[in-house]
Amino acid sequence: MAPQFRHHDSPAGAAAAARRAQILTSHLVLHNQAPPSSQQHPITTLTSNVCLSYSPPELSETISFDPKEMRRLLDGHHIAERDWLFGLIEGNELFNPVRKGGKVYVMPDVNQPFQQQREMNMKRIKYLFDKGVHKGFYTEAADSGAEAYMRNLALQEVLRTYDLTLGIQMGLHLFLWGSYVKFLGSKHHQEKWLKATESYEIIVCIAMSELGHGSNLQAIETVATYDSSTEEFVVNTPCESAQKHMIGLAANYATHALVFAQLHTNGRNQGLHAFVVQIRDANGRTCPKVRIEDCGPKNGLNAIDNGQIWFDNVRIPRENLLNGVADVLPDGQYVTKIKDPRERHGQQLAPLTIGRVIVSTSSIYKTKVSLAIAIRYALSRRAFSVTPNGPEVLLLDYPSHQRRLLPLLAKTYAMSFAGNWLKLTFTKREPQSYKAVVVFSVAFKAIFTWHSMRTLQECREACGAQGMKAVNRLGLMVAESDAQLTYEGDNNLLLQQVSRIVLTEFLAAKKHKRPLKEFGLEHMNEPSPVIPSQLSSSILRSSQFQIAALRLRERDLLHRFSSEVSKHQFWGETKDQAINLAYHLYKELSKAFTERMILQLTIEAEESISAGPIKDVLALVRSLYALICIEEDDTFLRYGHLSAENAATVREEVTKLCSELRPHALALVSSFGIPDSFLAPIAFDWVEANSWSSVSGGH
Repeated sequence: MAPQFRHHDSPAGAAAAARRAQILTSHLVLHNQAPPSSQQHPITTLTSNVCLSYSPPELSETISFDPKEMRRLLDGHHIAERDWLFGLIEGNELFNPVRKGGKVYVMPDVNQPFQQQREMNMKRIKYLFDKGVHKGFYTEAADSGAEAYMRNLALQEVLRTYDLTLGIQMGLHLFLWGSYVKFLGSKHHQEKWLKATESYEIIVCIAMSELGHGSNLQAIETVATYDSSTEEFVVNTPCESAQKHMIGLAANYATHALVFAQLHTNGRNQGLHAFVVQIRDANGRTCPKVRIEDCGPKNGLNAIDNGQIWFDNVRIPRENLLNGVADVLPDGQYVTKIKDPRERHGQQLAPLTIGRVIVSTSSIYKTKVSLAIAIRYALSRRAFSVTPNGPEVLLLDYPSHQRRLLPLLAKTYAMSFAGNWLKLTFTKREPQSYKAVVVFSVAFKAIFTWHSMRTLQECREACGAQGMKAVNRLGLMVAESDAQLTYEGDNNLLLQQVSRIVLTEFLAAKKHKRPLKEFGLEHMNEPSPVIPSQLSSSILRSSQFQIAALRLRERDLLHRFSSEVSKHQFWGETKDQAINLAYHLYKELSKAFTERMILQLTIEAEESISAGPIKDVLALVRSLYALICIEEDDTFLRYGHLSAENAATVREEVTKLCSELRPHALALVSSFGIPDSFLAPIAFDWVEANSWSSVSGGH
């Protein structure tokens, strides 16, 4: 049947048109006016609905403990200095303050062209230096040693809370280059370079990675050949793969480069050494026989001017070799107190440890920002009702949302305690503890940055479309933090290094029939822990059970890894190749080793405080951390440490712990001590943030 149409000139069509006009009119008239009436088609007056009410979480959440006290435990040191730097950033227009709803938020403007972002960062660095941030780090006697390092590490954490690029730029120059001069340079080097470094009279990039070689530094192709006739080194890029690649600060600002090259003298290659090479003059022009190109825009961190560098037989004075490990005499003779080339190579790279310490601890502060934003949002945003016509439910009151965020919060707390230990151990290191600093800086860097990326992404998703808006920072933090997984060492390769060192220590103890005494492995000297056949809530929440379970996993994986490597060696493989073939175990072992140490340090932090509300909450945090480590690792089931029934019990307990931590969520993120201005509008007023279309041009 053909469709029938009503025409407006018919009586029925005219009536329909009149009804539509009346409906539209009723939408437009004021509520205190009577709508047009029709005897044929009476129309009900429209009334306004009450919009979803908003109340900030502070008005509805109970704070069960003092966040300031918890912060003192979490930050661990230099809280006043942190707050001073937070205030400097909040109070200056250089830091792109955005004003919204009576609040001010500071955040870098990543919508600027990358060259403009770089220029803004250099202005910020100059401002911060003028205000005394990092000033006198190496040269002022009153601010030297462990205290200076702890203070400056705290300031780095604040800078990277604001913007990773700002902290990285200052860290590359002051911490990495400065550490090389202080620890591998002679008194002459320190007198010549350290004061100029602190005042930014020079800016130094670390020219280490090459296009062809990044992680395998022993194979670096840049060559520094000694010429005894002029007492100079000739630095050369012999092939395209030897170009120094993705070097931070190189493209625009570095005046000098710390160049890692193979030292050739008297016809012999003595391995990797570090040389100071000037690459720009006082006017910013590239020096003769040096070529520099910009690496261009990146997926994130565009305020950092990464560049490529080529050297065409650049001559530098003999004293520009940092000679703390080895030296070349005027006649070309190579002298060193360290005869083993592998040990010498390790000493050349030792100052890099500070970089991994900074990346580890700072990544946790970025994680705290994301959790503070997402959890505050989840305490404001509502969705769906559980009863007909009932009120909508806060996101964080859904068990599924608790499961998404609260285990990540517990892990962040545990890693904060571990990071504090790492910093303190590094700054007060002694020869006997330095090996542990190296191993745990490597292990924590990998595990912490993976955790940070996972948390940032989960927080972004937990905030839905709001998490995509640039003003709310979450997506931007994901893009910027991604690089942490590969700079200062690719995480997968770092974990291989951890398992290799642990295996070496284990085999040496076994060979010499001595107890293990490094890296917290002393538990291997004791009988193997036994997991009860039936697990109850009280057992699962016991710190004794938790540490025993993680030690059991670590012990088992170490034995399995050792057996696998030995098997491949028996079949004729070298030790290095045998470790490569056991890749499926080395990553599991390194993760088990690291998580056990984190739990151990969390237990120590908990035990250091008196009974009270904070200790009670930390017991929940510690239990959630330990049990989520067990639940997420299938090796407990694969190797028979947990039955299927016990694994299900662990899962149920994690859900219970999330529910018990829920009332403390706001207090836990408030304890991070991050000012409101460093978070995002979404964390305080999602209704207003939702209506804000401007991304960053608040000023």
